Amino acid sequence: MFKKKLLAISGSLILSATLTGVAQTTTTTTATKTAVVQNSDGSYTVIEYPVGKEVMVDLTPGMSMTNARGRARVMRMGNETTVNLDLSGLPADASNYYVYAVDPAGRVTLLGPAGINNGASQVSFRTPMDKFMLVLSPNENLSTIGSDTPVVFRSAVPQGYAVVGNTTTTPTVGMEKQAAGSAAVSSTYEVPLLGVSALERGETEIRINFSGELQGLKGKAYLDTSKEGVSKIKMRFDDMKLAPKDRRYVLWAVSPTKEYTKIGQIINTGKRQEAEIRGETALKDFGLFVTVEEKDVLQPTSTIYSPFTIVR
Repeated sequence: MFKKKLLAISGSLILSATLTGVAQTTTTTTATKTAVVQNSDGSYTVIEYPVGKEVMVDLTPGMSMTNARGRARVMRMGNETTVNLDLSGLPADASNYYVYAVDPAGRVTLLGPAGINNGASQVSFRTPMDKFMLVLSPNENLSTIGSDTPVVFRSAVPQGYAVVGNTTTTPTVGMEKQAAGSAAVSSTYEVPLLGVSALERGETEIRINFSGELQGLKGKAYLDTSKEGVSKIKMRFDDMKLAPKDRRYVLWAVSPTKEYTKIGQIINTGKRQEAEIRGETALKDFGLFVTVEEKDVLQPTSTIYSPFTIVR
């Protein structure tokens, strides 16, 4: 469940494919039900994904990408949603796109990079979100989706689904940005950067210094920089029975500008001794830390964290 951000690509093929922003939706009420309709231009396509049912979502390409094809297979199981993307017919010079999930309030969450090879890409992501639309862009640092945002694909509404009501708010950036229902970040996370650009290609071991309620928890982490522009992260927890139960242990990457990317999480039920988080990120440099959360969040809220350092 991990992530990374990629290179911006040739603008002439994609700048015409923009969203008009998360605009107002229309709600029609009868005595028996409420139906929410998407914008006529298709720019607002947030739906709620059902539990235990795979949903096929067509991805609408930009106007200048007439040969491009995209589809997502989305499966929600419990507190996690898996998104499998299949892209083809992309421009020959395309190398990377960034995949974002946009919630009903217009908040933007980076799912990760989609590397492109010979005009095609197949990639999977995981997220705790259950209501979102998908947006693919060459831009790696989106905090909002607007009329000036370069967009190469956006999700369409599958047949039989209604668009979730629009609850547009003005999103904030950085420490103040938070998921709906989560508490504000209660402290500044002073996490050292790993100096990723200076690492040799291949796998590097990372030292984990657990503290606070995580004292006594054991773990190992590895950073793989063998793929150009992507850092793969693998973290394994041991002695989980010594850690607080019924909590979510979330691995975060923090950028030099204090923006947080959720790499992945595990839930400690108290019945297993070991657990593992896998993910990747496109950040060129970052720090890593762990928080213990009471519920699913898209930004860190816990004051308990564990900085990581490179083993030299």
